This record gives sequence, C-alpha cells and structure tokens, in this order.
Amino acid sequence: MTLEACVPVCVLLLLMVRGSHQGRYEREILDYLFNSNYSKLERPVRHETDPVDVKFGITLQQLIDVDEKNQLVNTNLWLQMTWQAYNLVWNPADFGNVTTIRVPKSMLWVPDILMYNSASESFDATFPTNVVVSSDGSCLWVPPGMFKSTCAIDITWFPFDDQKCNLKFGSWSHDGQFLNLTEDDPKGGDISSFIRNGEWELIGVPVKRNVLKYDCCPEVYIDVTFTIHIRRRTLYYGFNIILPCVLISSLSLLLFVLPPDAGEKISLGTTILLSLMVFLLLVAETMPPTSDAVPLIGIYFACIMIMCSLSVLFTVLVLNLHHRSPETHRMHPWVKRWLCGWMAWVLRMERPGGGVSRRVAMQRARLTDSRLESLDEKSRSLMANVLDIDDDIRMVNGSSTVTMTRVDEGLPVGSVSVRHDIVCILKELRKITAKFRRDEEENDEKTEWKFAAMVIDRACFVVCILFTFGSTITIMLSAPHLIA
Repeated sequence: MTLEACVPVCVLLLLMVRGSHQGRYEREILDYLFNSNYSKLERPVRHETDPVDVKFGITLQQLIDVDEKNQLVNTNLWLQMTWQAYNLVWNPADFGNVTTIRVPKSMLWVPDILMYNSASESFDATFPTNVVVSSDGSCLWVPPGMFKSTCAIDITWFPFDDQKCNLKFGSWSHDGQFLNLTEDDPKGGDISSFIRNGEWELIGVPVKRNVLKYDCCPEVYIDVTFTIHIRRRTLYYGFNIILPCVLISSLSLLLFVLPPDAGEKISLGTTILLSLMVFLLLVAETMPPTSDAVPLIGIYFACIMIMCSLSVLFTVLVLNLHHRSPETHRMHPWVKRWLCGWMAWVLRMERPGGGVSRRVAMQRARLTDSRLESLDEKSRSLMANVLDIDDDIRMVNGSSTVTMTRVDEGLPVGSVSVRHDIVCILKELRKITAKFRRDEEENDEKTEWKFAAMVIDRACFVVCILFTFGSTITIMLSAPHLIA
C-alpha cells in the first residue's frame, strides 16, 4: 500500500478513537452514586435505628518484633472490612455490565475502626487504600498497615515461654446500637501468607467478639479481639545461655577435686561465681523490669549461684580443717567419732597410707611407745653396766695406779666423770624420746584434721553433684516445652 492510500485510513482511525466511549460507564456509575444527594457522613442504612453490620478480619503477614523490655509487639497486618451500603446500589445492565468500582476512602462512609491498644504515634497506622464497591451495595476495604501494639509479656517460663498478644479492634465513636461489629471468620485471623519468624513460632490467631460497657459511657461497645499466640524458639537460648550455664556450674564441682595444697580453690570458685553473674546480667537485659514473676532461667541461675557460693564456703571450711595443727586446735572426740568414723564409713573413705584402720593405727602407736620405753630401760641398764666396768677396771689397776678421790664426796674422780657423762646422755635420750613422741602425736593429730577435711570435701562434692543435677533436671522438667 502506498503512502497516499494510507493517509485516509489513518484519518479514519483517529476519528474512531476520538469518538470512543471507553470508561464512560464507571464515570456514569460514579455520577449516579455520588450525586448531590449522597453524603459520606450518613451511615449507609435505610432507617436510622438500624445498625450497620460490619464483618472484620485480619491477615497476619509478618511478626516483625516482640520487644520484651518495653512490652510491645510490631506486626504487619492486612485489615479486611465488609459492609452493606443501601445507597451504593446500581443495575449492571444499565452501565455496561460493570459490577465493581474502586473508590477512594475519602469519597464514602467507612467504619471508624481502630486498634484500642495501639502504641503507634499516629494511632491509625493503616494506609488509605481504595474501597471496592459492588453493584449489590457490598463494600470491601482492605487497608494494610504496620501496627505497634501493647502486649503484656509473661516471663515466668522464659526461655520456654508462650506469649499471647491481643489486638483489640472496634469502632471509636459508634456503639453497638449503630455499628454491629462481627468477626469475618470465627476460626480467627488468616495466617496462610505468614512469613516465618526465626525467634518465634506462630501457634494461631484465634478471635473473640466482646460486648462491653465502659464506665465513661452508658452504651455498649463491640470489639473484636484477635490473640496472636506465639511460642519462643529455644535453640538460640539453649546454645548461648543454657548450655554455658550448665558447663560453668559443672566446673564448680572441680573445687572439691582440686587438692587443698594447690592454693587455687578459692580463686576458682570466685571466678565461676563472677562468670555466672555475667550471664545473669545478659539475661536481665532482655527481660522487662517487673516484679510480677521471676523467669525460669533466673531461678536456675539463682540456684546455681547459691550452689557456687556454698561451694566457696565449704572450700573455706575444708582449707581451715586441712591446715589445723595441735598447737592451735584440739580435735574433739565427737569429731573423731562422727566425722572421721561414721561419715567416712558412709562415704566409703579410708585413711591415706594403704588404708590403715584406726585400730591398726592405735596398735602401731602402742608398739612405738613400748619401743621407746624399752629404749629408756636399755639406756638405764647401759649406765649400770658402765659403772660396773669402771669398778672392775679400778680394782684391777688398784695396786699400780693411784686413784685421786674427792674429799667432799668420797668417790674416785674417774668414776664421777663417767657417771656425769652417762647422766647427760640419758637426759638427751629422754628429750629425744619425748620429742619423737610429741612429733608423732602431732603428726597423728594433723593427719586426723586432714582426714576430716577430706571427709568434708567428699561430702560437699556429693551434695553439690546432687544439687546441680537435681536443679537442672527439675528446671527442665518444669518447662512447658523444651523444643520449639
């Protein structure tokens, strides 16, 4: 086709487009509905005594944040409201079979439904979307919004807790006589498009319709309350708080394994106690400052800290007993009987040194005393023998040796000197014997104190093991759930 032939065709098409009536039916519907007789201030009912039936529902898209410290919850919601407007009805056959139109919110009456427990600065956090109006007068309004609401956080079972946060919606100015608010789905909110949260698991969003009468007003007001039931995922807290706490509490048992002579028992106990305090401060930072309840993990930390404090106290007692000596302390008979006897037997403990019993130790002590006494007797007999030998020597050499005598005592000078030396030797032997006996008694007394310290150490070790594992198992079993 040539260019000259295309020109008339293009002109004809332009004339056809200019005379087109596309979109005129919607404009005619808008002119028909929103004429001078329509007012967006009047409720869309035939009689003023009739209430407007509004069905309300929500679609939970995302749980953005749960602020336990400030007791707030942030959610992404799509609200859904449907009602019937008698003054927005048309016959689709008269308007090109157009059955629905989209009208801005500002052009028609919409229910003034707000969240009662909102914590947003603007209070109404919805986006002003269009309202879908059908030919039979039904109106559908789905405004999305980011909602911040108050939520009473119950920290009793933290970190194995469930939280139930209420979203309370209702009309702000219309009471139940003028606006009948009902739930769109009796099962609750729509969670089919919910985005998974890493910290919380969504259990459900049940709904409840309430008809309440407030002190301020004589009328009754209707609200629809959705409850977001969420459960905390415990994997993060298990690996970052609970497991380190269990390991640190297990380290406190090493206080009773470390020998008292090592000199590090008190330092180890204090370090463990400070580590638990650091973990407790980390947990306290995420908890609201409330005295209504104590969290479960706080109770566990308190039990473990009490156990560590008692471990340090018991360690001081053990060190005190271990380093006692007869110069400062004497062991009472009941300590020997009950602590070193009965309790040692219950704990299946024996004295160090090859398991020597108390009876054998007493026999050995008596044998040592008899040996010392025999040594004393031998020294006395040695003195008598020496004196006899001295007399014999003097009698043999009496004719050839002139023995000088002491005038005052009438004894020979040589025999007096020998007897004096032997008496000195005997005195030294008695001192040595007495010192050996005292040293042995002191060593026995020190051994008794050390054994008493060992018994106390073992008893505290058993008590702390039972307390640690008992408190851990009790806390775990008392939790509503362990894995979420």
